[in-house]
Amino acid sequence: MSVVPAPAFDPAALADDIRRWGAELGFQRIGIAGIDLAEDERRLQEWLDLGWHGDMDWMARHGSKRSRPAELVPGTLRVVSARMDYLADGESMQRVLDDGTRAYVSRYALGRDYHKVLRGRLQRLAERIADAIGPFGHRVFVDSAPVLEKPLARDAGLGWIGKHTNVIDKDAGSWFFLGEIYIDLPLPVDVPARDHCGTCTRCIAACPTQAIVAPYRLDARRCVSYLTIEHAGAIPEDLRPLMGNRIYGCDDCQMVCPWNKFARLAAEPDFRERHGLARASLLELFAWDEAQFLRLTEGSAIRRIGHERWLRNLAVALGNAPPAADIVAALEARAAHPSPVVREHVAWALARQRAGAARGG
Repeated sequence: MSVVPAPAFDPAALADDIRRWGAELGFQRIGIAGIDLAEDERRLQEWLDLGWHGDMDWMARHGSKRSRPAELVPGTLRVVSARMDYLADGESMQRVLDDGTRAYVSRYALGRDYHKVLRGRLQRLAERIADAIGPFGHRVFVDSAPVLEKPLARDAGLGWIGKHTNVIDKDAGSWFFLGEIYIDLPLPVDVPARDHCGTCTRCIAACPTQAIVAPYRLDARRCVSYLTIEHAGAIPEDLRPLMGNRIYGCDDCQMVCPWNKFARLAAEPDFRERHGLARASLLELFAWDEAQFLRLTEGSAIRRIGHERWLRNLAVALGNAPPAADIVAALEARAAHPSPVVREHVAWALARQRAGAARGG
């Protein structure tokens, strides 16, 4: 953030304008947070000390910059936190999970990569602010730097952090993305959201791998989203059967959250399903070669895991699928794959399929 002369403006009026401009750009909610995250810094360090971040070394790499916005971007006084809803189809989720021959992809990844969508809109919002008041110091973030986006969203009034560690808005549920603009403007801050989880523990009970080890405490090493997206190596064998047909991420904790009865389907065209991913079969996706994978995931968040992890995840799901000759044949065709990680998971899946067939299904 470069040092610029302090612009003259009415802080309260500008905050109202920012909310209005944000709505015009497609955001469902805009809030403004302060930058004191001392308690969240303590909790983050405790989580890191327990090793619950697994392979996500980047969570610890930047020291206190993650929890101290003014260290990450000198001059930061406030954070504009923005919410954009993404759920394009809420009807098919349980049906897909109940059908072991189909692939479950987390709803956030069915459309265009949200990083690109939100970043572009937030940059345009920053430009609107500059048009109104002149140059000011700012930086836009969408999962692109060490930012504690959930506590900032909470402090901006966008929702509380639920027992599953996702942000929940009592009027809109939790199916939304977050993005931020760090700014050097002394705007009035919003009232932080209050916790409304009460005694509910549905998300904890619903987690397929018991990754939510206690209310508000997530061991990422057990989380399906971590295992299928962030983790690069072999998936622990004891967790593979629990993953079912979830090949990219997991939505179970959100699916059972009572507050999501208030969620509305997203109007943003970029988040609509592409390439039939909401209802695709495991065999169909497992047949993609690397060129197909790269072509059909272009512009998608899925592309970042690469073809090797894609096949690894699908092999686990095929091992969990009902025994079938066509599944065995597809796995056998990948048994000599160049990647040792893929070979290991294919071998595991073949053993599961053959054992299931021997038991008669």
